[in-house]
Amino acid sequence: MDDRLMKQIEFIVEIDKLKSIYRQSFIMDGSRQENDAEHTWHLSMMAIILLEHANESLSIVRVLKMLFIHDIVEIDAGDTFAYDTTGYLDKFEREKAAAERIYGLLPIDQRDELFALWIEFEEGNTAEAQFAAAVDRLQPLLHNFYTEGKSWRKHGITREMVLDRNKHIALGSKKLWNYAQKLIDEAVEKGYLAK
Repeated sequence: MDDRLMKQIEFIVEIDKLKSIYRQSFIMDGSRQENDAEHTWHLSMMAIILLEHANESLSIVRVLKMLFIHDIVEIDAGDTFAYDTTGYLDKFEREKAAAERIYGLLPIDQRDELFALWIEFEEGNTAEAQFAAAVDRLQPLLHNFYTEGKSWRKHGITREMVLDRNKHIALGSKKLWNYAQKLIDEAVEKGYLAK
């Protein structure tokens, strides 16, 4: 049997576990929590649709690759809630170990490419990483708005916390950040988000 193919199949089987990692965000009808695979699909569609609002010209293929692989680490590391300050203390170390193990299932060239893309996303120093991060931040904000703040209210999240968490959207898209700020203010007005 072809060793390269078998490694790729092993990785493909492993990442199916992403469907079982649940996030704090609820799907937009509010009926249940979203899983990481659904999140990944939604982000990828958002990046395609919203690309014209990026601050600069960029490679959509590179953005999509980052979006497809950035949460795979949560298979081992779990989903760290965006407002869990304690969970963020060792988040990078947990996720790096997961990245090394899971991407390590692949042939060396693919392992190295995916690990480098994951690091690029985490460091956020390129236009592609900044735009990918912008849609990654905007998507849960939309979910919270359209579920009338279900997750925000559950966890006692305030306007200032949401603004602070999401201000980095501007690095990838000033236009999306302006929209996000208006949405946050409207959420406060409607009682979805605490002042």
